Amino acid sequence: MTSRPEFYRFHNGEKAPLPFAHFEYEARLAGLRAIMAETGAGAVVFTSMHNIAYYSGFLYCAFGRPYGLVVTETDCVTISAGIDAGQPWRRCFCDNITYTDWQRDNFWRAVESVAGEGKVVGYEGDHLTLMQRDKLEDFLKPVTMVDLAAATMRQRMRKSAAEIALIRQCTQVADVGGYAIRDAVREGTREIDVAMAGRDAMEIEIAKRFPDAEYRDSWVWFQSGLNTDGAHNPVTARKLERGDILSLNAFPMISAYYVALERTMFVGEVDDASLRIWQANIAAHEYGMSLLKPGVSCAEVTHKINTFFEERDLLQYRTFGYGHSFGILSHYYGREAGLELREDIDTVLEPGMVISMEPMLTLGADQPGAGGYREHDILVITEDGNDNITGYPYGPDFNVVG
Repeated sequence: MTSRPEFYRFHNGEKAPLPFAHFEYEARLAGLRAIMAETGAGAVVFTSMHNIAYYSGFLYCAFGRPYGLVVTETDCVTISAGIDAGQPWRRCFCDNITYTDWQRDNFWRAVESVAGEGKVVGYEGDHLTLMQRDKLEDFLKPVTMVDLAAATMRQRMRKSAAEIALIRQCTQVADVGGYAIRDAVREGTREIDVAMAGRDAMEIEIAKRFPDAEYRDSWVWFQSGLNTDGAHNPVTARKLERGDILSLNAFPMISAYYVALERTMFVGEVDDASLRIWQANIAAHEYGMSLLKPGVSCAEVTHKINTFFEERDLLQYRTFGYGHSFGILSHYYGREAGLELREDIDTVLEPGMVISMEPMLTLGADQPGAGGYREHDILVITEDGNDNITGYPYGPDFNVVG
């Protein structure tokens, strides 16, 4: 009978171009190994999409199977399922081991072959399930375990020059999507049709700018009328009507990096009540961007914008925080919760951080000016302030369309 191994190396073809040069990944691993030295970890087992992508360049597609990255003092190895064949090796900076489905838990046997037994093992407490944690303990028999989720998050929050250059291109792609969405807005057009126009334009632009990349996960949420009340409401087949409030939301994904462009729009005309709320939210947006500078805490920015809205009797319509970190994250992985503009986040802004300003006011359907109003720009914190890398215009002079 054909031999059926528990795991093996399937280094098929040549390595593909990665999003960053090798020295970028080497620098990230050096930072990780400094964290390991501080915590005493002899091996780290990552299971999340964001940390595996951050340290290796490989973004997995789970479909119910576990994936991992094992880092020791000398080794860095991605662990992937046989269904993906050689693609994980081609798309990672480091070594790769493929595990098979011939028996249960071959994933952990492959992990143990790199990590060994009886060490202090680092893991991600915000991702590892209770079941998989039990298996880690069964197979690796750690002396103890240390949760490195917060430490690795802090490392990812501070972007390198290469990351900022990529994010800058991402925002330019989002602008392309924004203009395509604007051009597609017409009375009688469905939300889904406008969304597809924006998504297609972004994917064409991504393929032009990054011919060696893998393409996945870019999307648009385009909302109208009542559907604007939530920031993450899915697209529908509702047809646009004159006077509708609209929400433009373009999300290009490039090599696991995500950005967002979000704008309030109206079809054809905007009534006085809506214009008043829209202009107030724009004023808060501009004020908030002026506050983003080194040495200021997230909580301090939040409280100042709260006061701005309170003075205008609008704070009760705020629905969530005013912004968050950008980098390796998406709607299903990687949120860097230590860098969010909320009352309970005391993180101090530093040069190299990338953060959004995105105030939103939502008024119910029974109120004048009903709907959700949101503007969203992405800014890089610099030595003496910030650099706004979003280009698509906001406000009624440009965004009363169709």
